[in-house]
Amino acid sequence: MVEIREKNGSAVFSVKAQPRSSKSRICGLYNGGLKVTLKAAPVDDAANRECCELFSRVFRIAPSRVHIISGQSSRTKTVMVEGISSEAAARVLEPYG
Repeated sequence: MVEIREKNGSAVFSVKAQPRSSKSRICGLYNGGLKVTLKAAPVDDAANRECCELFSRVFRIAPSRVHIISGQSSRTKTVMVEGISSEAAARVLEPYG
């Protein structure tokens, strides 16, 4: 199960990103967070934008409501989804873990 915290009414969880993959998708669990593969290369913030867009599609919200709050230059990132409670996020992410 994904470990999801709530911070100021937003869901926060960790992500292990693998850039330069053939497909952008959520692969499953990884150390209490999620492992994702991203088509984009880790150049000019492209992989971070792709990560935010992936989770915006999963949660069906605008990409502007998904933020990487730590780990911008690392493969291990902390993602915040604005306006989504930790309980609602757990329901959405349940099929992936």
